[in-house]
Amino acid sequence: MQMLFQEDAVGSSAQETKALFWASHSASRQARDFAEGLYDTSVEKRCEIDELIARHAQHWKLERIAAVERSLLRIAVAELLAADTPGAVVMDEAIEIARKYGSERSPEFVNGILDAVKNDVERSAE
Repeated sequence: MQMLFQEDAVGSSAQETKALFWASHSASRQARDFAEGLYDTSVEKRCEIDELIARHAQHWKLERIAAVERSLLRIAVAELLAADTPGAVVMDEAIEIARKYGSERSPEFVNGILDAVKNDVERSAE
């Protein structure tokens, strides 16, 4: 999520964003690979991800969603689309991150959108 937020704020390329991020953060190889995989998926599938978010963000245009929530939603939707992580786990993690980095209403906002997106993704997979 922090890489997406950084990309959004700075406007750097994906390669520059990753280099800048890892210059000031450390992680195990496994955690780094997982984080970069989700980040890469969120960049590669940005149109699909943004369309899913916009469809379920009633009365909100994507560009009006706060940068923290927008980045969090993008990375969570990328994980719903590309990873083997159960949807409930993705949602729980996203809500906890929203509590930590977002506003007082962020967890409820993120939960509502992700629940609808998760149901959409699960229906499409069937």
